[in-house]
Amino acid sequence: MKKFDVYAIGNALVDIEYHATAHKLQELNIDKGVMTLIDEQRQNSLIAQLGESHESMACGGSAANTIIALAQMGARTHLDCRVSNDMTGQVFARDLHDSGVNSNLDFKPLPPGITGKCLVFVTPDADRTMNTFLGVSAELDTDDIDTEAIKMSEYIYIEGYLASDDSTRDAAIEARRIAESHEIKTSLTLSDPNMVKFFRESIEAMIGDRVDLLFANEDEAMELAGTDNLDEAVQLFKKISRSFAITRGKDGALLFDGVALIEIQPKPVQAVDTLGAGDMFAGAFLYGLSEGMSFHQSGDLASLASAKIVTQFGPRLRAKQTRTLLKSFTTGN
Repeated sequence: MKKFDVYAIGNALVDIEYHATAHKLQELNIDKGVMTLIDEQRQNSLIAQLGESHESMACGGSAANTIIALAQMGARTHLDCRVSNDMTGQVFARDLHDSGVNSNLDFKPLPPGITGKCLVFVTPDADRTMNTFLGVSAELDTDDIDTEAIKMSEYIYIEGYLASDDSTRDAAIEARRIAESHEIKTSLTLSDPNMVKFFRESIEAMIGDRVDLLFANEDEAMELAGTDNLDEAVQLFKKISRSFAITRGKDGALLFDGVALIEIQPKPVQAVDTLGAGDMFAGAFLYGLSEGMSFHQSGDLASLASAKIVTQFGPRLRAKQTRTLLKSFTTGN
């Protein structure tokens, strides 16, 4: 029996969330609906313009959100990431530990610098727009990889946002290489359409010849395939992944278990904030697989969990909410 169900590697960020109109985003010269990398000066300028209008602050980052969701459901998890020895970095490390996630932050001294932050703008249509200054996350490298943790895991999970920098991309590739050499199942999420659009070669290098499980939303999948036809994207995904999950928002999700395509029906809800929905879907899906559920069952659980998170603000559910949701799914209530 493996020590960890899932090992993950990704950027560690503090999410600062704001409500904003599409007009306000235009006024601030922010591209709506995608993640844009910005420098510290631009981020500080935006924060100054926005004042004290933020709704919440939470420790986040895509892989962190996914791995915490897994831990809340009862999975054994490990995350490798990088934060600095500033106040937000210390809070991040403590939050990860308190969430029951093993991490390289538990035994390595935190370096000097600035912990990364992500400004998240939620518009009235529940869309999320992100402006991210990576801080020391951009310095994540192969030295941050816990090889033994990978070898002791059932799956590794790689965040697509790591494609934005040579150092982080190389760390992701090395983590995948270690996993493949020890026959550990590999999974990767494309993370955001802009990652595919601007860092395609890095994304393709991180995927390698083929991963065991690929996560994407519909826009990311079609961007990678260079098409506006989902069927064509599906054909590409079959070539670069042994199985996959493509989320489709209000239209549910499309899965491929290596043999057949499976349609997952959506759970109708009134969405107020889509931040973290894809992270939660991946976390719940991986949890289902780790517990021996079928692809269809894992997809249903992931659909339920992601539908729940979009009904509230913020990238994560509270641990009690996650446990209640899992209990209702397993008991059919």
